[in-house]
Amino acid sequence: MVPALKRGGYTVESQVDTGARLGRGRHVVDLVALAKTGEAYLVSLKWQQTSGTAEQKVPFEAICLQLRGFYTEGGLRGHLRYGDLVDIVTLERFVALANQGRLEAHPH
Repeated sequence: MVPALKRGGYTVESQVDTGARLGRGRHVVDLVALAKTGEAYLVSLKWQQTSGTAEQKVPFEAICLQLRGFYTEGGLRGHLRYGDLVDIVTLERFVALANQGRLEAHPH
């Protein structure tokens, strides 16, 4: 992520305290990408790796693949407060946008 952002002309800060969460202490984001225009993009990285038997992994992976499309194609947008300000994208899409310095240009 960081090399792609830097290649796209962003300045990157990691583990940034963005303020208080509602009743849950401080909220720290993984990365903040600062554009030359002054826009700041909060980036939360999620990696899921599970353990278990093969019988558990196969259905879990199928569900994840099905839901991945739902999330990355805007399925949650209507259910999120300020959904118009939140984009959930795949790693590949994020890297492509970051490499080109186009985080703000990605359409809903």
